[in-house]
Amino acid sequence: MKNILEDAENAVERGEVGPGKANRERDRQIFPKRFYKTVSVEQTSDGFEVRLDGKSIKTPGKVAVILPNQQVAELVRTEWDAIQEEINPLHMPITRLVNTAVDGVDQEVQAVMEDITRYAGSDLLCYRADGPDGLVDKQREMWDPILDWAETLLGKPFELIEGIMHVAQPKETIASYSNKLADYKDPFKLTALHTFTSISGSAVIALALAEQFLDVDTAWNAAHVDEDWNIQLWGEDYEAAERRKQKKNDFDAAHRLFIAVG
Repeated sequence: MKNILEDAENAVERGEVGPGKANRERDRQIFPKRFYKTVSVEQTSDGFEVRLDGKSIKTPGKVAVILPNQQVAELVRTEWDAIQEEINPLHMPITRLVNTAVDGVDQEVQAVMEDITRYAGSDLLCYRADGPDGLVDKQREMWDPILDWAETLLGKPFELIEGIMHVAQPKETIASYSNKLADYKDPFKLTALHTFTSISGSAVIALALAEQFLDVDTAWNAAHVDEDWNIQLWGEDYEAAERRKQKKNDFDAAHRLFIAVG
């Protein structure tokens, strides 16, 4: 399932569905030039469309992009309208998410839900350091309240593991998580949830963000306790900082999309 999501999301960087072209174009840093003058939102009998010079946008898979409400359409419109010269997909995270939802998730809802649930089986929040004391304390401070909330919501606990050796979570806990995740079958919301999960490494953080137990910045900080600890000790190089910045942009964009879907 992960390949489906990656293919759908990366297809916008190719400009077509098919292997190979994305990496070549990124290597050359060649992107299409802005070819349109106006960007508008139009309501149709099916939903809302974003139009470039009156023509509806399509996904890389050549599927018409029908958006669920005007709020989501405005997020997409704003990205296309902000383009000055080159259409660089890295600067269009909402559009990439929408394309993923339409080209991938909409046809594979159950598979995406199962992929998210697999993260819950080895959730970041359950794997605790055995030292140093400062990191142990920080993990407990940031992660214990989220797991306590999840236990109350799901009616089942997650088990904590010291170290990195995989330990299976109780089947009852995973089943309860899966049942709760079914509340988010909408492909746009599910795309956002998968993004929360894959970036954070935690299906529990993703659910806590969706359920508004966490705000987006607290969720991000909880997902990066270990990384932030290492940065404090050793610093952060430029390339790592740039990758983290891009991930944060994608994380925030997924949250904006999730909220806009309603």
